[in-house]
Amino acid sequence: MTEPAKAAAVQMVSGDQVDANLSAAAEGIRRAADRGAELVVLPENFAFMGRHQTDVLGVAEADSDGPMQTFLARAAERHGITLVGGSLPLNGPEAGRVRSACLVYGPDGQRLARYDKRHLFDVTLTGGEGYRESSTFAAGDRPVTVDTPVGRLGLSICYDLRFPEHYRELVAAGAEILLAPSAFTAATGAAHWAILVRSRAIENLCFMVAPNQGGTHVNNRSTHGESMVVSPWGEVLARCPVGGGAGVAVAPLPLSELAPLRQRFPALTHRQTTDYPGT
Repeated sequence: MTEPAKAAAVQMVSGDQVDANLSAAAEGIRRAADRGAELVVLPENFAFMGRHQTDVLGVAEADSDGPMQTFLARAAERHGITLVGGSLPLNGPEAGRVRSACLVYGPDGQRLARYDKRHLFDVTLTGGEGYRESSTFAAGDRPVTVDTPVGRLGLSICYDLRFPEHYRELVAAGAEILLAPSAFTAATGAAHWAILVRSRAIENLCFMVAPNQGGTHVNNRSTHGESMVVSPWGEVLARCPVGGGAGVAVAPLPLSELAPLRQRFPALTHRQTTDYPGT
């Protein structure tokens, strides 16, 4: 019997130096590939987390051109893996704003998909910590799924986790593995991270690969960590420590079990869409 493919969620503590971040990402990818991972997912902002939100405008790349994208393509080809750059800033048509883009590369180094973050993190937390992503980012406008050698992926980024309808669109498009590369804050992560990741897996009967930033960054803000791989039944198959710095969570994804599970527990087909207002 063929062994199921393995997936890896790479945890990082990215800073404001792109070269240093790419070196750290390369080490995480190597560790994941050495452990047999065929799908490797990096966290949100893997290549850059600046001291100020507007710093991202200075490192944004043109679509399909730049060192961050070249790095992803070469790393995917070098290791023969499906590699997901959790998010990086790409220039868009809006002056003074960029797109937060999740990029997927195949084992030959060719780009397979791009997803632009739909839900932007404009919130104020207790203690005065606040974020206004919409001041420097423009939102994407469509869900994205993509076929890869390890299965059909459904893409999302961080704050998308709080919007279950986004994932229902992905499942309706055939997603088997949901990805949630993130940079959850220490406060919101402690309260909601594991609950949200497991809930999205359970309610959609999908595998979930959720890499997170995990540590204290150059702007003195902290992220939660606890990167994980979760089964369609909500089991945590692999997990990095909370706020524990760089790490890799690796687990097999037995996709052959997905169809029988959905047949035995057909919650997706029981959904009465005509009865739900707003659908």
